[in-house]
Order: sequence, then structure tokens, then C-alpha cells
Amino acid sequence: MLRVFGHHIAVPVLLLALLEAGVLLALFDGLSLLFQLLWPATVGLDGRVVDSLFHGLGWQDEAVPRALALLGVVVIASVGMYSRRMFFDIKTFVRRSLVIFPLLFVALAMAAVAYAAWAGTDWSGYVILLGFATPAAGVAILLIRYFFVELADLDVFKRRVLVLGTGTAAQRLADLGNPAHHRNFRIVGFVDTGEGGLSSHGHGWQVFPRRLVEEREALQQLVRDRRIDEIVLTTRERRGSGGANGGGLPLHDLLQCKLAGVAIADYATFWEREAAEIDLDTLRPGWMIFSDGFRLSLGRQVAKRMFDVAVSLTFLLATLPITLTAALAVKLTSAGPVFYRQERVGLNGQTFNLMKFRSMTVDAEKDGRPQWARANDNRVTPVGRFLRKTRIDEIPQVLNVLKGEMSFIGPRPERPFFVDQLAEQIPFYRERHSVRPGISGWAQINYPYGASVEDAKRKLAYDLYYVKNGSLFLDLLILVQTAKVILWNEGAR
Repeated sequence: MLRVFGHHIAVPVLLLALLEAGVLLALFDGLSLLFQLLWPATVGLDGRVVDSLFHGLGWQDEAVPRALALLGVVVIASVGMYSRRMFFDIKTFVRRSLVIFPLLFVALAMAAVAYAAWAGTDWSGYVILLGFATPAAGVAILLIRYFFVELADLDVFKRRVLVLGTGTAAQRLADLGNPAHHRNFRIVGFVDTGEGGLSSHGHGWQVFPRRLVEEREALQQLVRDRRIDEIVLTTRERRGSGGANGGGLPLHDLLQCKLAGVAIADYATFWEREAAEIDLDTLRPGWMIFSDGFRLSLGRQVAKRMFDVAVSLTFLLATLPITLTAALAVKLTSAGPVFYRQERVGLNGQTFNLMKFRSMTVDAEKDGRPQWARANDNRVTPVGRFLRKTRIDEIPQVLNVLKGEMSFIGPRPERPFFVDQLAEQIPFYRERHSVRPGISGWAQINYPYGASVEDAKRKLAYDLYYVKNGSLFLDLLILVQTAKVILWNEGAR
């Protein structure tokens, strides 16, 4: 894992993105050169038109195809194909390719036409070239991704992890490290610390005897024999052991392992890094206080506000035709106002009125009691159902962002009634209000629509990860991946 501005990125994901960018660049460069050689002879076009296929346009040759290759990777990322959940899912990638590569062609063609207009050159050569390059890129990327993912899933390329403990936290790691989940690590085994039984479930790891924490240098020997890369501590016991290593952690052995280059991590930190969320079941205030993160510096606040204003204004202008059409559709198809204002809880627990296009009937909560949205909710109007599925109903929230009540990226704001209810049942729930709520967020792109206490708990695990590790870099990653929520209708109700 690489930690970039607090966010953990799997090395194979980064390598695959670079490889696919290289494929796109090679195709754009190679086909443009081929066209320059063959097009005049076969079509009889002016050589100056052919030359505009990427070379000699003022960007000094490679600048244009490099920019388009980068844009291609952004498009692939926007549909979620670099996310941890989808990285190893080749079948889903093949199915989604029917959308991904037409979308890629449209995005690249629009960028090329815009550049041609700016440079004062003919845009047709760009579009024709991309018409050849995009299908070729699709085939090449599918093949490369298949072989790369198969290679990355081999145990030889995974970190070998030894878990110190056999209690509840160890069992959660066993489930997380299930080979079916295709993680970037492999659990070699668990060292018994007397906390409870643990079944291997046939996953290829074993439970090592307790003597490894009781006999001096026994743990070191196991680490050497099994070529362990990292030791994870899941036991709640943090006391050092005595002369014979009895009654606590084998601190001498752990120190020697660390000096030998073996990484040592506590359970909460390891879980955060590998699952990209915070484990609420084992979360302790002490860990939150002493761990990195959970700090919003003045520089971060200023940068985030500038990011919010820039993105919101751009988004508002780009979606103006959609906004006007949606407002007209709501007004003409159902009685009531176009916009719906609802009280939500924001930064530091302060309330504000969130704006949406009205998607329900005006008497949706006639009894005055707030209700969770349901699948196939009969309170939703036909137009409202479309607006919800496409997330168009949320566009007016950009005004809340410009007013400073929300951020573009952050935890979704909840209604005060539900906040009070959830805070009583879920520890640390109110800590999500230490940052401004957002239109999109880490929880939204990683977990579907929440409509229960259990859903709220799962989303809070992602929200607290964002609160802890938030940065402008993570905001950009979330913003790019927000497109997949709309395209695949993830969690809409």
C-alpha cells in the first residue's frame, strides 16, 4: 500500500492505471503515425490535415496524446474500475465495457474537438483517429487487465501477514482476508493468545500454538521460517512479557522482528488501511486521539473551500440545461413547489435547510413523522423517480455548497430526527459532523443507499475514514468516481 496524502492506494491498482495509460498513449501515437504514412496515399487528403492528427499543433508533439491518455484513465476511474471492490472483478468490467468504451470515445472526441477549435485546426482527423483507436484500446485494455489481475492475485505478489491473537478481531481479519475477496495480502496464520477459538475454514492458514508468545525468540524463528512481511496485533493485551515471555506480548521478539524489517501494525490501523474504513466495533477514543489524522488544518479548510466553490460553479453552469428541464418537468407533472427544503444536520451539529427538486407528493409525510426512504416508495412521483435514479434531484444542493452550508465532498447530511436516533445506537456517530456534509462522499461511492440503522453504521465506517484522512487528493478521487453512482444506479431509491 502507498499512502498518498493520508489515503491508502494499493500498488497493483496504481501500476494497472499506469499500464493502461501507456496502452492508450501507444495507440494514439502509433495510429497517428500510421495515418500520416497511409492516409494521403489512400484518401488523397492534404498532408496538412493529416499532420493535425496529433503532431505539430503547438503542444509540441506528445503533449496532446499524453493529455488524452490521462483523460482516458480518468474516464475508466470514473466508472469505478480502479476501486478495490471492482479491481479483481473481470466479469463486471467486461459487462460494463459496453458503457465504458463508448463513454471513453465521447469524452476523448469532445476533448480533441475542443483542442482543435482552440488550435484552429481541422477536428475531423482527431475524431476519425479516435474512432479507430478506442475499439483497439478496448480490446488491448481488456486483455491486459485480465492477465494483470490474474498475476496480481498470485500469492507470490502478496504481503504475508501473521496475526497475533485469536479473538473477535482476529476472526474479522480472517473474514477480510478470505481468498475469495482477492486482497493484497495473504494471512499465513494466527498465533494463539488464549482469547478464543478460531476455525481456518480451509483458507490455507493455521493457528500456531501459544508457546510462540511465551518462549523467547520462538516468534522470531516463525517469522523467518514463514517469510512474514507484517505482524498484526489483535489482542487487547498490551503489557510486555516477563523474563520467559509469559503473561503479555513478546515485546523483545516483536522489536527484533521490526528491526529485521518486518512491519508491525495494530488491528485498527491494519483494518483502516486494507478495508478503507474504520472498524466501529473495535473503535476506541484513545486510538482516534493518538493516530494520524482527525485534524482539519487551516490550510486544508481554505483549499477545500476554494475547491468547493470552483467545482460548484463549474457544475452549476454545465448542468443548467438539465436543471431548467427538471424544474419544468416537476412543475408540470405534479402539484406543489418545484424545490423541496428539508432540515438537515451540518457542521458541528448546526442545522440548515437542504434543497432538492421535489420528487415526492406534497403529503409524503402527512403524519409529521420522518420516514426512511424505501425501495419502490409509492410516495415518489413518476418524474421524481427518474430524478432520483439519475441523481438530478440533488443538483440544487450546489446552492447549499455555495452558501457554505455543505461541501461538495463529505458525509451525507441526515435529518435531526434520524441523527438523534442513530447517535443513541451507534457510538461516535456525531463525530461525522466535525466536517461539512457533502453532496457526494467516500461512503456514497463505497456503500449503497442507507435506509436502516445497520446501513447507517456501515456508512459511518466510511465517513469516519474520510474525516480521518480527508484531503484535496481524496476529494478529487471521490469526485471522479461519483459518475459510477449515477451510471450504474447504485443505491438510488
